[in-house]
Amino acid sequence: MHSYKRFLAEKNEYQTEKNYSKKIFPSLYFYLVHVLRVILYCNRQAKKKIYDSINWVNSSIDILESLEKTGIKVFVTGLNNLKKVDGPVIFVSNHMSILETFLFPSFIHQVKKIVYVMKKELTTFPLFGPISSARHPIVVGRENPKEDLLTVLEVGSERIKEGYSIIIFPQRTRSKIFNPSTFNSLGIKLAKKNNIPVIPIAIVTDAWGTGKIIKEFGKIDPTKEVRIAFGEPMSITGNGNEQHESSIQFIINKLKEWGRQDLLSN
Repeated sequence: MHSYKRFLAEKNEYQTEKNYSKKIFPSLYFYLVHVLRVILYCNRQAKKKIYDSINWVNSSIDILESLEKTGIKVFVTGLNNLKKVDGPVIFVSNHMSILETFLFPSFIHQVKKIVYVMKKELTTFPLFGPISSARHPIVVGRENPKEDLLTVLEVGSERIKEGYSIIIFPQRTRSKIFNPSTFNSLGIKLAKKNNIPVIPIAIVTDAWGTGKIIKEFGKIDPTKEVRIAFGEPMSITGNGNEQHESSIQFIINKLKEWGRQDLLSN
């Protein structure tokens, strides 16, 4: 039967329950035993044009469970905030690693259908490319910010009319350190244009590091926890500056609450 493996947003919070032993070589175990299998399977599904919502969520849950089996603890809060608004929203999140891109569907998509704003290179990358393209992303480059803005506003509005919520990483590129000055207001602009709320997301995902050769395949560190927090939905007022600043402050406050001030810019 073609169905979702689990519904992770049933309660307001999620946390890893089982205590898995930490592996001697966690990176090798995670990538070779788990991730490669998931990616190859999803790649085949995408090429056959059967990588649908259910397969996407289930593969996201597979990655979550693989992280947990490697010894990483995952904690998620604010899941009830996903259910406080009928219809699409804009999610704005800080961006540390590829981990959050993999995990968000497992927690969000069964409540709100989502698409990503995604760099073009991720849709052409070997193995990942067909998988990313199969989920209807809003594709942008990084050479022309003005052109990217127009693309997101135009294509994003079309996706919203189709009933999709949109995940935007306003920092544009992954960064372990959160610098508010690089957190743009693109998500706020899109929410204002379509008269829909914005939900901030704060994450700590440096348990999955950035690789030196291939960014997506960095060191796996089971001594670090994965933290995800969904904020309250906010309606856009005026020019949206208040909601933009509130989103930034939500992320800063969560990083402090989690004892990760080391991830804040000076």
